[in-house]
Amino acid sequence: MHRRLIAPGALAASLLLAIPASAADYSPGAPGIGDPYYPAYGNGGYDVSHYDLRLQYQPETDKLEGTATLLARTTQDLSRFNLDFLLDVSEVRVNGTKASFTTSGEHELEITPKSPLPKGTAVTVVVRYSGVPSSKKAYGFTSWHRTPDGGVGANEPEAAWWWFPSNDHPLDKATYDVSVAVPDGSQAISNGTLQSVSSRAGWTRYSWRSNKPQATYLATLAVGKFDLTTGTSESGIPIVNAYSKDLGDNYGAARASVERTGEVADWLSEYFGPYPFNALGGYVPNTDTGYALETQTRPFYSPRQFASGTNVSVVVHELAHQWYGDDVSVTGWKDIWINEGFARYAQWLWSEHEGEGTAQEIADYVYASRAADDPFWTVKPGDPGPENQFHIAVYDRGALALQALRNEIGDEAFFAILKGWPKKYSYGNATVGDFVKYAEEVSGQPLASLFDTWLYQASKPGAPAARAASIAPRAQGELVRPTSWKKIAATNSVHEG
Repeated sequence: MHRRLIAPGALAASLLLAIPASAADYSPGAPGIGDPYYPAYGNGGYDVSHYDLRLQYQPETDKLEGTATLLARTTQDLSRFNLDFLLDVSEVRVNGTKASFTTSGEHELEITPKSPLPKGTAVTVVVRYSGVPSSKKAYGFTSWHRTPDGGVGANEPEAAWWWFPSNDHPLDKATYDVSVAVPDGSQAISNGTLQSVSSRAGWTRYSWRSNKPQATYLATLAVGKFDLTTGTSESGIPIVNAYSKDLGDNYGAARASVERTGEVADWLSEYFGPYPFNALGGYVPNTDTGYALETQTRPFYSPRQFASGTNVSVVVHELAHQWYGDDVSVTGWKDIWINEGFARYAQWLWSEHEGEGTAQEIADYVYASRAADDPFWTVKPGDPGPENQFHIAVYDRGALALQALRNEIGDEAFFAILKGWPKKYSYGNATVGDFVKYAEEVSGQPLASLFDTWLYQASKPGAPAARAASIAPRAQGELVRPTSWKKIAATNSVHEG
């Protein structure tokens, strides 16, 4: 027998290579992703690349059962991590092995894998769960809308917690497969393209796929009895629209508006560049909420949006978000102007297109119709604060800032920016500061002062600033309300209940 002799130093080195980092080197992922507006939203320590949701939903009882499979990668040496979720969990597995779990805070699911996870590890997380979404509240509210024939998950800045576990912040975008079994006679609507429909033993399963990065709040689920329409836009994008069968008097106006989705998307692509996704549509469930939402590829519309007749302007708003908000998402919620100011400005451009008032005329009206002491001017669209995130000033004053920019740099540079921005940051995230820098690069002009005046001052820009931006100060008696204003104003509650 020959015994192999190993020098003491070499033995120590080989042992070090064989022993993983000690448990002390691993730490829990943060319970929030770091957004100052919503410190507990999202989570740290990992990044999700794909969600696979296999669900069953019973409309009569609002009972949801599901298995969520998350594909992720760790971004630190991870001992424990959180998901944002509210329903009742029966089992969690991490890389095939059962993991322990508990809940904390208002909406945190804390998961401790059997073995800690080194940084850069590919992780598969499986969560089995069930519950009644409408029975769950966090921070005093619910984002699940019970309807007479089912339920809807749609809200901003949070909606996922009520129907799937997630890393709920726009910084962590992912692709999705959403497969939902519902009783025969009901339909399940979600984002993206419909991959298959199959029936078995009284249940019909609808399988949807979103193949481009999508923020969690833009994922949606609606179950009910819908009239479905399908088609293709002139540019070749497949369209699926859905309308609750019990919309009553709002049915005709809703359908007359949302059926123009393909036309509007093609028109918007002239300003914003090619449509960034492979599916289009919209849905109108019978909810009693008042807002609409840009759920990716298939916006959610409240019946109330159509209570006074057709409202193509709100369709323009939500479809504009497919570029500004969905394709390019906020880095933090304080960057909301990147979403709302631009979607509102798209409505102004549509008004111009329809011959119902130019963007300049609407800008002049917005500026002149609100006195200097109106609280409207105290909201700063560039950083409005969480309490004013969806304040009307973020929309109207935000669009006013864009008209001031357009007048400052000229149409050629302005429209080059509108089209170039989604291309530069496609499927990613960006800040207001990124936009200011980009506008300066494209225009070749210093613009910090202009943006400070129109986005960051808690006061009405004075007459000299308005004249410099070619915004016409007018006396109250000279005010002329653009024809489109009533339709635009009808979307002022797009994110209010």
